[in-house]
Amino acid sequence: TARPRDVSSLTQVTIGGSACPPSLMQAFDKLGMRVCHAWGMTETSPLGTVARPPAHAAGTDEEFGYRLTQGRFPAGVEARLTGPGGERLPWDGGSAGELEVRGPWIAGAYYNGPDAEPLRPADKFSEDGWLKTGDVGTISPDGFLTLTDRAKDVIKSGGEWISSVDLENALMSHPDVAEAAVVAVPDDKWGERPLATVVLKEGAGVGFEALRDFLAEEGRIAKWQLPERWTIIESVPKTSVGKFDKKVLRRQYAEGELDVTEF
Repeated sequence: TARPRDVSSLTQVTIGGSACPPSLMQAFDKLGMRVCHAWGMTETSPLGTVARPPAHAAGTDEEFGYRLTQGRFPAGVEARLTGPGGERLPWDGGSAGELEVRGPWIAGAYYNGPDAEPLRPADKFSEDGWLKTGDVGTISPDGFLTLTDRAKDVIKSGGEWISSVDLENALMSHPDVAEAAVVAVPDDKWGERPLATVVLKEGAGVGFEALRDFLAEEGRIAKWQLPERWTIIESVPKTSVGKFDKKVLRRQYAEGELDVTEF
């Protein structure tokens, strides 16, 4: 590398702020550092899941797939998935809904609400006491959680959901892409469609059509989910804790600050 360091004592990196792109996880593996996914919130005090592959998957092709999930819920944390219409969804690894959790150390209200009473806003807590996490994902039959997006960032296109995170991870696996963020933008026909904002590596000159073809290769992304709108940016705006600040990108698009190519 350009700046070699002795990292022999670092054997594991736990990532829980947001999902680690598979390409980055594989890069850590090459350095002898194993990435362990975890998920949680302040309201979960904070542990929600840990991605420890089951023993039967050790050394098999399945192991990496388990590591890409957010993991299993520890004893004491109950979980369920709720669809857009309030319906309860099965743990089948394919039905995506908003994750709700509850348990003895899971918040059931916010302190110092109106009139100094605990506050339970409807957008954060269900009527029966479950915490609405704002995260959208699936749960496999053996209890492994895979988060696909934040509820506010899911792209609702023609009555179907498109995961911005899946698009971002696929784009960031391209060798010429340093970072990528995908946001929903208004569309007259479909309601919303994805806008891909891309940060290229220094000296890279890959075009938008080549990136779109890359996403379509080998079934990485379904054809109907491929972005029609693209833009190059210098860097992805981030929050104070380093997460992608997508509201800034949505505002920049709405105000015409981005040079967007559509095809």
